[in-house]
Amino acid sequence: MTSDNFHDLPKSPTMGQMMNQPMLISSIIEHADRHFGNREIVSRRVEGDIHRYTYRDCHKRARQMANALGKLGVAMGDRVATLAWNGYRHLELYYAISGSGAVLHTINPRLHAEQIAYIADHAEDTYVFFDLTFLNLVETLAGHCTSVKGYIAMTDRARMPAETSIPNLMCYEDLIESNSDRYAWPVFDENSASTLCYTSGTTGHPKGVLYSHRSTVLHAYASSLPDALNVSGREVLMPVVPMFHVNAWGFPYSAPLSGAKLVLPGSMLDGHSLYELIEQENVTASAGVPTVWLGLLNHVERNSLGFTSFRRIVIGGSACPPAMMKSFREKYEVQLLHTWGMTEMSPLGTVCTLQSHHALLPQSEQDAILEKQGHAIYGVDMKIVDDEGTELAWDGVACGHLLVRGPWVVASYFKGEAGAALQDGWFPTGDVATIDPEGYMQITDRSKDVIKSGGEWIGSIEIENVAMAHPAVHQAACIGVFHPKWDERPLLVVVRKADARVTRDELIQSYTGKVAKWWTPDDVVFVDALPVGATGKILKNEIRKQLRHHKLPSV
Repeated sequence: MTSDNFHDLPKSPTMGQMMNQPMLISSIIEHADRHFGNREIVSRRVEGDIHRYTYRDCHKRARQMANALGKLGVAMGDRVATLAWNGYRHLELYYAISGSGAVLHTINPRLHAEQIAYIADHAEDTYVFFDLTFLNLVETLAGHCTSVKGYIAMTDRARMPAETSIPNLMCYEDLIESNSDRYAWPVFDENSASTLCYTSGTTGHPKGVLYSHRSTVLHAYASSLPDALNVSGREVLMPVVPMFHVNAWGFPYSAPLSGAKLVLPGSMLDGHSLYELIEQENVTASAGVPTVWLGLLNHVERNSLGFTSFRRIVIGGSACPPAMMKSFREKYEVQLLHTWGMTEMSPLGTVCTLQSHHALLPQSEQDAILEKQGHAIYGVDMKIVDDEGTELAWDGVACGHLLVRGPWVVASYFKGEAGAALQDGWFPTGDVATIDPEGYMQITDRSKDVIKSGGEWIGSIEIENVAMAHPAVHQAACIGVFHPKWDERPLLVVVRKADARVTRDELIQSYTGKVAKWWTPDDVVFVDALPVGATGKILKNEIRKQLRHHKLPSV
């Protein structure tokens, strides 16, 4: 048996004599109730007001909803969908659905209606819970989701829509109020399915990733570690990353597991609204994609504000511009932590924190480390390989395809959908990366986005980071465009800051001494906005389509 093959493992003649208690998601909310029962959960509701209650209240209402699901005929393994923001009712469903043995299916409402209908049908969802924000969307979908038996509006009776075309529409609070909180969470195999998330792939249909109770609990444990997301009962956490996006990176599980106060911002993710919640609730840490934090940074800078308690932001989804990391740290004493992962990884793979000996390094060298995606957390193994599959050295120079494996990494897609096949037990991530001798990984590009010029690779992320450091640049993306001699050359696409001025030649000149000369973009295109996908990522495939006929000055 090789180290890459974990099937048919031999058993020792002497087995351990410990209790065999399954790791189930319901045990997390039971633990939170028992040990942190009075810790607050604060939600900005879609109605606009602030709702407060405790983990004990959440557990009680989750049991009531579990009883309601049973009366609706939801059986073990049935998929139950949600179209909802980060809020207390959505949190209750995280535990009521999975805890009762059914499968929570969080749907991204930012997808096109046709994609959502496809996903709901593919998952064979039995019921759909939705925030009133998405009433019109659900009315559009209702006639196209063939497996759905009914829809539940996540509101009270007073706010139920008076007229709607949605068939078999029920009220969330009616279901809660009409059911007892006397409910014993069932015990079953920890490898049972718990949650279903679909990838937000830009080509083809989204693919389902089916997590287990075991993988989810292990992910919650590992992500809470000090050199991971550092979740503890001393924190006030505000996950801005949506609960419909890879389970909000696990915070709905790790926060109650650790007893952290939880602040759920709902649909209002603009800089002003986030700042208001951060200061009002003494938030210490948050998590989300870079575009959200750019909005917050712009808000505090424009209004000459500061932070009272806020000290840490976890960044994921795409690389954070170094200039933004520096601004938060130097102006506001807020540390930005790079993370990396994907839907297929539950999602956490790496976190970038410094080690004790790094404290002796100059700030510039510390910054160079913090700009990487970080060190693998325990439970995730990774390697880089060349086009032939040969493993490459961890020297910080060799650049190759990133492969991962671990107990919360996907083995196959839901219903056997085709995707990247495992390579000797390793999952190919589609990212191109380097790994340094200390194990710090840095994404240089997506395999599909890497620019191949004259047989060599140019990493678009580094090109974008240089542009983002320019004081006149609001957003930047770098793509490869056709060149008759070099195959491809880098083209920089830029959104200027409001009232800022910068020319093509000035931007190109700013690359002098910062990257290899042959990496310097051949041209710059200024646009009013960059296309953004359902998870907040810039859609480079759309930019390539829009600029596929762009002719470089050198051609």
